[in-house]
Amino acid sequence: MSKIIINGNKELTGEVKISGAKNSAVALIPAAILARNKSIIYNVPEISDIDYLLNIMELLNCKIEHKNDSLIIDSSNIINKPIPEELSVQMRASYYFMGVLLAKFGKVEISFPGGCNIGARPIDIHIKGFEELGAKVEIVKNRYTITAEELKGKKIYFDFPSVGATINIMLAAVGAKGTTIIENAATEPEIVNVASFLINMGVKIRGAGTKTIEIEGTKELDNGVCEVFPDRIESGTYIIIGALLGKDLKIKGIIKEHIEALLMKLEEIGIKYKIENDTLTISKCDNIKSTYIKTLVFPGFPTDLQQPMTTLLTQAHGKSIIEETLYENRFKNTYDLNRMGAVTNVLSLNKLEIKGPRKLKGTKVIATDLRGGASLLIAGLIAEGTTEIENSEYILRGYGNVIGKLKSIGADVEICE
Repeated sequence: MSKIIINGNKELTGEVKISGAKNSAVALIPAAILARNKSIIYNVPEISDIDYLLNIMELLNCKIEHKNDSLIIDSSNIINKPIPEELSVQMRASYYFMGVLLAKFGKVEISFPGGCNIGARPIDIHIKGFEELGAKVEIVKNRYTITAEELKGKKIYFDFPSVGATINIMLAAVGAKGTTIIENAATEPEIVNVASFLINMGVKIRGAGTKTIEIEGTKELDNGVCEVFPDRIESGTYIIIGALLGKDLKIKGIIKEHIEALLMKLEEIGIKYKIENDTLTISKCDNIKSTYIKTLVFPGFPTDLQQPMTTLLTQAHGKSIIEETLYENRFKNTYDLNRMGAVTNVLSLNKLEIKGPRKLKGTKVIATDLRGGASLLIAGLIAEGTTEIENSEYILRGYGNVIGKLKSIGADVEICE
């Protein structure tokens, strides 16, 4: 177990370069299985979730070559093996092997995927989609066996625009005969990133990034090349840090269209910034206003920035309310925030009240999930004294080289076992 130690309240200046998007990379790597033999993925983030996925790829006999932030994946000798629980439980994104192996081999056997405990995250939409395409799904205890003699394209309507299900069905549909249409698809940038990769392999896909996606199945796939988009959640996290501690802090790798909801909210509460090309410059705001935030699917305010934003609102003047509409277990970080001096109150299963501004003081805290850990990391950076974050492995799952990046801009932060 590792912990992050922070001596807080240091001014941050210089430049941070945003890594590739976690939520894109964890789908692009399994998607490489569909290529004829070799794929190259550029701008892959240095995070532990990538390591977990590569372990599964190697189990399936894929050859992996690292070159700086790029991966060269050779799947020409892939073997379809059952994916054991000790590998699938490491991260939520292991479920993408359902779609790619079903498309490639017509069969997949895998244990239920793991990931952060932020509430119920069933994969029933994925399963329903596979069944619509003609697959048979058997669930014994915690293990899924999905088989199909032939996948057939079909029009599928999602009851909820799930990002994971949209990508997973898109991947499976590559191996289906005919055209698959996904209605009420998710529109997040990660879906466009994966679709671009598949298009580069020769798949005909229309509508990625809209509510209706069409995929024409094909067995004639080429090699694939793609670049992972910059991580919009990492971007947002460093922007929040800059609003609390920055002095002309530059954040490079911004795609403004991916973080519009956050930027509009920051403007509303009095935080100023400047964007030139792909670089955002921000300084500390001394008069942050309270607000109301409701998390929504893209392009609404992202649930993955809700917990980091909670820490920022501890410094706002007045009472703020956050309504979390996607996950019911995303206020666990507030227990330790309150121990540091914040005043938050869970009003209901999905509503949180934050009163500010409050001076935070360093203490020992525990990360219980990825974005909750980021919330505590931000709290430690603005707190007086020393903060120790245990279970910091959660933070390392989604923020590449976070210690090195923070140290480079002036933070006093270390990680130790």
